[in-house]
Amino acid sequence: MPDTNAVQHFSDLALPDAVLRAVQAVGYETPTPIQSRTIPPLVEGRDLLGHAPTGTGKTAAFALPILARMDMNAQGVQALVLAPTRELAIQVAEAFAKYATHMKNLRVLPIYGGQDYTGQIRQLNRGVNVVVGTPGRIMDHMRRGTLKLDNLKTLVLDEADEMLRMGFIDDVEWILEQTPPTRQMALFSATMPSVIRRIAAKHLTDPVEINVESTAATAASIRQRYWVVSGLHKLDALTRILEAETFDGMIVFVRTRTATTEIADKLSARGFAASAMNGDMPQKQREQMVNKLKKGQLDILVATDVVARGLDVDRISHVVNYDIPSDTESYVHRIGRTGRAGRTGDAILFVTQRERRLLGTIERATRQKIEPLQLPTIEMVNNKRIADFKQSISDNLATGELSYLQRLIEDFSRDHDIPAERVAAALARMYLGDQPLILTDKNDHSERKAKQRKERDDRRPAAASERPERVRQDSRPVPSRDSNPYSKPEAAAAAPQAAAKHTDSPVAKPASEPAEKAVVHQEVTDDSRASRRRAADEAAMEMENFRVEVGETHGVKPENLMGAIANEAGLDAAFIGRIKIHDSYSTVELPSGMPKFLLKDLKRIWVCERQLNMSKVSDSSAGSSAPSASRKPKSLDGGHKAPKKAASESGSKEKSGSGGSNSAPKTDAKGEVRKKERHRDRKSKGKSGK
Repeated sequence: MPDTNAVQHFSDLALPDAVLRAVQAVGYETPTPIQSRTIPPLVEGRDLLGHAPTGTGKTAAFALPILARMDMNAQGVQALVLAPTRELAIQVAEAFAKYATHMKNLRVLPIYGGQDYTGQIRQLNRGVNVVVGTPGRIMDHMRRGTLKLDNLKTLVLDEADEMLRMGFIDDVEWILEQTPPTRQMALFSATMPSVIRRIAAKHLTDPVEINVESTAATAASIRQRYWVVSGLHKLDALTRILEAETFDGMIVFVRTRTATTEIADKLSARGFAASAMNGDMPQKQREQMVNKLKKGQLDILVATDVVARGLDVDRISHVVNYDIPSDTESYVHRIGRTGRAGRTGDAILFVTQRERRLLGTIERATRQKIEPLQLPTIEMVNNKRIADFKQSISDNLATGELSYLQRLIEDFSRDHDIPAERVAAALARMYLGDQPLILTDKNDHSERKAKQRKERDDRRPAAASERPERVRQDSRPVPSRDSNPYSKPEAAAAAPQAAAKHTDSPVAKPASEPAEKAVVHQEVTDDSRASRRRAADEAAMEMENFRVEVGETHGVKPENLMGAIANEAGLDAAFIGRIKIHDSYSTVELPSGMPKFLLKDLKRIWVCERQLNMSKVSDSSAGSSAPSASRKPKSLDGGHKAPKKAASESGSKEKSGSGGSNSAPKTDAKGEVRKKERHRDRKSKGKSGK
């Protein structure tokens, strides 16, 4: 095993050439501490217990050695990674696909709850090498016999403490007990509670134990902001920022070498002094770029992580993360190019909806809040353009000898009887060329449409940012009563793109488009139910009743529904009220004002092999409990108790552990109408018979 303290390059870690080529292609050069200490023992086949926070490069730490040990001639699933959420499962599957670019015929399949089973089974039958999934759905496939782990070589538990917090730990233990005893196992956890320690002691064999602390820290002198990519494309948004922000020098960080040249060329075409800097350039050329930046001959460098490390140029006032970094250390290194030696700086991060989880990881690791960026409006851009244009005129008037040019203008104006002002305007247009001085509303069409959709679907009440957060008994913050439960970014997210994209290696994709709206099951304890109801009582949200077409006969449990809705809607569990399980359907209390697009998404997701087909319950709805719309949720102590008679008549069961709304009587209004119609038909038949 190499001395991990001296590892400077991935080439020192005994990885095969195909993996090293992929690592180089994504721009990795120096392994992070957890990678340099984890990869060697995993390549050797040792079990491992890793105590490491998120954002330390953990995914590559276990994915690269798994790929290094992959036997491409063997049949069946060779590696299984368990993740607590669908977002992490997708992220890990994408990482495997990226690192396996040069491994022909290697297939990776993400599996998580909410997808149609048929597509998942079809992909499994075709054959996959690596499965990344959430515990509930993995367990379902194992019980069905559609996921066989007889040939499993490596099992990874990623974020084990998060699985414990979400109530998956029993499922995880069941899965572990079904796997071959000869398999290699790696367990990663940010914290090490006693339950995780017990699982490690039971299922790991002579493990290598690694403890890596996050060293991420950011300077207080750097103002950090993020923009969620929507409406405008990234390049258009960057252009707006460049035009409206006052900056001196800037580094724009991208993920690949190809992107550096593409974006630099496009910025140059838009009139900015920009140039690319990447690992393909000779060192001498890179030094020339840096000197130009220092002298003011260049304003923007578009660069990858590796080439910009250690770069210290006084005039760098802004850092833009055009592509979000893969770990927090990279983020810290990037934004550390500004705000140095007591100077202030600005860092801007572009985040897609699917990358919101990484944003939270960066905030937790750096212990600093990253504020949302309000993208400059057309008016702001135009005001800045006009101010710059006027300043350019002033600079020329102050510095140049203009008497000869002034005589030319006077002669032209006199000869053609055209006022000097119009001549000056024509010269200004010649100077501007094809680039208009003023942007028009049509340039802002896509952004305006996106903003209007957001205002319709995500109407936020007045912010309560100055109020201190209330704290639950379990130390998690309780949502403010002024907060909008549907304002979480995940609720507005579009469907994630395909989790595993085809590269040179045929990596299996999720089965169908609805699969991208998948959810994971979530276990619920009595304590967590009580905590949610206390939180809901404090939040005093107005609630509405919704019906879903899955019930006791389908094997659904309240925790299945809560996990599905919380994941899909991006809704804090504190806002989910009573869940009642009936024979063939269930009802769920959710905050009023659900956006239409979100209800449409919730209709499509699957739980217990049934599509929810969620619908709002009205007073006259047949076969469902009466709604409790526009009422405030009660705590356990003061909850509405369902009359015993009504509960027994309806055949429904109060599964959530609290009182619910009165159950619907056995014969509803529509049933009475149908009985009267049948009676009238029989009478008319009797008369015609006579």
